[in-house]
Amino acid sequence: MIVYHGSYILPAEAAIRVWTGRHAMISHAHPQQLPIALEVAESVALDNGAFSAWRAGREVDWPAYYDWVESASHHPGFAWAVIPDSIDGGEDENDLLLGDWRLRGKGIPVWHLHESLERLERLIWGNWPLVALGSSGQWRTPGTSKWWGRMAEAMEVCCDGGGWPQVKLHGLRMMNPTLAALPLASVDSTVVGRNIHRPRWQGVMREAGPVARAIAYAMRFDGLAFSPVWQGAPLEEQLGLWAPAQGGRST
Repeated sequence: MIVYHGSYILPAEAAIRVWTGRHAMISHAHPQQLPIALEVAESVALDNGAFSAWRAGREVDWPAYYDWVESASHHPGFAWAVIPDSIDGGEDENDLLLGDWRLRGKGIPVWHLHESLERLERLIWGNWPLVALGSSGQWRTPGTSKWWGRMAEAMEVCCDGGGWPQVKLHGLRMMNPTLAALPLASVDSTVVGRNIHRPRWQGVMREAGPVARAIAYAMRFDGLAFSPVWQGAPLEEQLGLWAPAQGGRST
């Protein structure tokens, strides 16, 4: 299991301490910290910023994103980039964006939960080394009962009869131990950057600065492991939302 800590993490010292020896995910919406991540992280994934643009109601400059990925892809720490996608767009729109991707072998496609299972099946058998799963539409909140119902349908497509994934899967916004029943190879979240400045800390951490909080928060996810095989969704009484599941993809 690879855990990608998403940007933006401020101050820069906090980002350095979080990403050193760990994995970073940098959004094109906030690319300023890419040099830091490439310098210190174990590996770096790039997000296209579609989630941030969707929330802000603006368009993404896809040609600029292509150039950004290309320039970073030669670094030995580069892992992969999320192929351009439209969060609430139709399948035709996302298939066109997939067809426009010019860096084959350096990108991963996204299947949104509101899209058809037929499109998911095409991606699973499309010779992609990794397929990302993105919560969207009526299933935009990871961990809810209806979200698990949709994810169970997706796992029937992604996994073989024994529950083993037929391709590696990445969970967008799924860095959450309550989702550990999913056979994911990697997950991401911006939970560290979003929480270290909030006033809800208690005890000694309430007096600590953002750097110490960032380290403490990141350590909570060290060793996070998901099931290697799909054995079904948690029972209704086992469901529970955990705050870090919320928020941006890599804002």
